[in-house]
Amino acid sequence: MAVFDYLKLHITSEKFIIEPIVGTTRKEDLLVIDRVTQDISLQANEDQIPASAITKTIYGIVGIIKLVAGPYLIVITQRKKVGEISGHIIWSIAKTEVISYKRSLTHLTERQTAINKSYLSLLDIILTMENFYYSATYDITHTMQRLYNTSPDFHSMALHERADQRFIWNSHVLRELSQQPDLARFCLPILLGFISINNTEVNNHRIDYILVSRRCIFRAGTRFNVRGVDLQGQVANFVETEQIVQFEGNSCSFVQTRGSIPIFWSQKANLKRLPAPVVMDIDHLSAFQKHLDHQIFLYGDQVIINLVNQHGSEQVLEKKLAQVVTTAQNSHVRYEPFDFHKECSRMRWDRLSILLDRIARDRKLFGYFMQQKGGQVVSSQTGVFRTNCVDCLDRTNVVQSLIAREVLFDQFVRLGILTSQHKLKDETQFESVFKNVWADNADVLSKEYAGTGALKTDFTRTGRRTVSGALQDGVNSVFRYFRNNFQDGNRQDAIDLFLGNYIVEENEGLTVKSPLESDRDWKYYAVPVILVVALSMFMVSVLLPDEHLSEQMMYVLFWGVATILSLATIFMYGIIFVDQPRLDGNKIKTE
Repeated sequence: MAVFDYLKLHITSEKFIIEPIVGTTRKEDLLVIDRVTQDISLQANEDQIPASAITKTIYGIVGIIKLVAGPYLIVITQRKKVGEISGHIIWSIAKTEVISYKRSLTHLTERQTAINKSYLSLLDIILTMENFYYSATYDITHTMQRLYNTSPDFHSMALHERADQRFIWNSHVLRELSQQPDLARFCLPILLGFISINNTEVNNHRIDYILVSRRCIFRAGTRFNVRGVDLQGQVANFVETEQIVQFEGNSCSFVQTRGSIPIFWSQKANLKRLPAPVVMDIDHLSAFQKHLDHQIFLYGDQVIINLVNQHGSEQVLEKKLAQVVTTAQNSHVRYEPFDFHKECSRMRWDRLSILLDRIARDRKLFGYFMQQKGGQVVSSQTGVFRTNCVDCLDRTNVVQSLIAREVLFDQFVRLGILTSQHKLKDETQFESVFKNVWADNADVLSKEYAGTGALKTDFTRTGRRTVSGALQDGVNSVFRYFRNNFQDGNRQDAIDLFLGNYIVEENEGLTVKSPLESDRDWKYYAVPVILVVALSMFMVSVLLPDEHLSEQMMYVLFWGVATILSLATIFMYGIIFVDQPRLDGNKIKTE
């Protein structure tokens, strides 16, 4: 059942009237939202739209969210075509609009108006992210193998009902529409992640090379705010990545996953460049088993590739994960630790072949999904590589791209595009496409979680580590530091608000205190002021001459010590000065 993705929104003082435009003479029923009573209904199109209505073209409904001022309608106003998968158009969202049911904010107090404005700012953070995708006719939340292994009535279901709930980012804001079955064609499921669709050439054969990364809504968040596993077995930064090759009606698909180390651990921002990971002193086994049981149910056997350092501050993560894997004794799980930084130190990235050799047998056993032109499935994927580093970004993406490349060569040989004597690196056009797609995937997933582009993408783009790439990593690391310490609290709140992890109360700022009004520790205000004063006086003491040198030196020493003590205090209480989330959305609960 296709969803309406070309509509006219007619706005009157009392109603939102949404009219599907289907390109035929038949008029579809209208979706009518009463701005006063908030009732939502489907009505026959009998030319009841008043001429005075303000009309906008929209390309889908994201949903409805309730803030302090009341409900807001979120619609898609601009989109970009990404490409086609099996003849179905895939779109990315270019621009949205948030429209209040209320015609004014006069019913709010000044305090409530300020709070409502803050919530709208949070909503803007999430809606201006660049990598939301949808299709009106194709289920982009499912892999090709899952789509094939569906029940006979699957395709008669509404698109939002049959979609994989893990990847519907607007499921919360769609709820008021999705609860009414007759509104199914207005319910457009939206994916956050990365999609790249490329028609390219390999050995004089035209193919479609597609990469789809699906970001999970469970335990979603930002780098230092959400780590590890929760009691339900959901992990932070979980992403399913599917590589698809389509050639002359044949389709091949290979799936990998990434996700935070599935134990209870945290790494809170505290102004240090890399805060030390902290493993919680509680039982990890139950949550670990829930996570892996779910992964095995969905994907089959698991090879956990752990790329963290086996020394230094990351060592505690590797040791605990190894211990939990051993204790679990799951015959469907194999653990493969690989100290990426040690093995590839001094730019010896060729040593990644060691890891590829160690997992080659698993790769052959897992296979991949392949469906021939006539619809016959000739092979299925029976397991996945679940890769992680600390962030599940930079190191993880490098390794995933190398595994994908190995599988891709096997698929090309099987499809008759290449022979076993060919070398993929000799296919220069495709090499460029492949490397840039995986590097773009790395950048996008990194921006969504860490706030900046990925590190180590020079290797993914060029096949080798470069000095310029290392310098760019340094620049990205500086930006990551700033964003993770001074912006990620807001980004986390935006995610929690949109996903419904936090529900706004309409009386916030009136009879209930809003969490956005949370009080800061006095040090947050006092110490930076002292630092600025001390540093200013220190500079004045140094730069302005004084007749009495001893007196000048005393001032320089005093204000220098005051500056150092102020800085030391800020770093000692670093967690007070970082941008902390204020909405109680996605904290690790151990009770």
